[in-house]
Amino acid sequence: MHHANHFYGHAHILAEYCGLDPEHPPRINGYLQHGWNVVDGLGAGTPYVPGRPIFVYSEQTRRRAWSMGRRQATVVGAPFLYLLTMRPDPTPAPREGTIWYPFHGWEGQHIAGDHQRQVEEIMETERGGPVTFCLYWHEYRNDAVRASYEKYGRVICHGYRGYQWRDTDIDFLDNQLAELRKHKRVASNRLSSAIFHGIAAGCEGAVYGDPMHLDKEHRPTADRIRRSWPELHGKRLDAAAARASAMSELGDGYLASPAELRAMLGWTGYYTAESAHAESRPAEVPA
Repeated sequence: MHHANHFYGHAHILAEYCGLDPEHPPRINGYLQHGWNVVDGLGAGTPYVPGRPIFVYSEQTRRRAWSMGRRQATVVGAPFLYLLTMRPDPTPAPREGTIWYPFHGWEGQHIAGDHQRQVEEIMETERGGPVTFCLYWHEYRNDAVRASYEKYGRVICHGYRGYQWRDTDIDFLDNQLAELRKHKRVASNRLSSAIFHGIAAGCEGAVYGDPMHLDKEHRPTADRIRRSWPELHGKRLDAAAARASAMSELGDGYLASPAELRAMLGWTGYYTAESAHAESRPAEVPA
């Protein structure tokens, strides 16, 4: 299994959905998309063995992968949608405020931008309640960056993504879902998985502010995202249009049944009738 399949506990969520041990997911027979992107679903620089399957969120991503020579691409839907089917919200509590996700860097690329100017625009815009700032682990560990947000609101981190099968916080998406359900709005300065997840979890979405940039980033791609998804950019969005777009990008309508997913991921040998938690029909994402 490529180690990126474990990022954010994705393999663990799919194993739980399939009725298998969520703490020790079997090896996935291929590469699982671990975050929303506008290419073939694989992370930049991912070592890829030609001919191996890749499992992507949406039909749009599958078509892009096909055009790039990844002919073994299969649409399975985002792990976050599978999580929603397993974590219904039986007694929804009143939501308030905004959870804000600043664009982040990672080990290979650091972010450049003015965090102070960013937070001033956020506080000027988000006047409907308290603001929670959710930093990616990379920025959360930076005392100076964290301090620039702590002056204005609660600062959290959902956990460590994981690397080389080590230190993966398998509750990352559970932590995210719990926080999203507390907030009325989800916002960021870049369109990202967090915005799609927030909208899927019932938040109003927003994307605005200084987009900031990564070291050696391909700027035309970032600019193209804003042109291609105008319905997801702005301080106040059309909720219906934003949700339709977000759910499409996450692969709503393509979720497999546990039996189908086991077959696609190469997990049929691990299945036992006693371990199944759901019938063989496809999952339904809560509206």
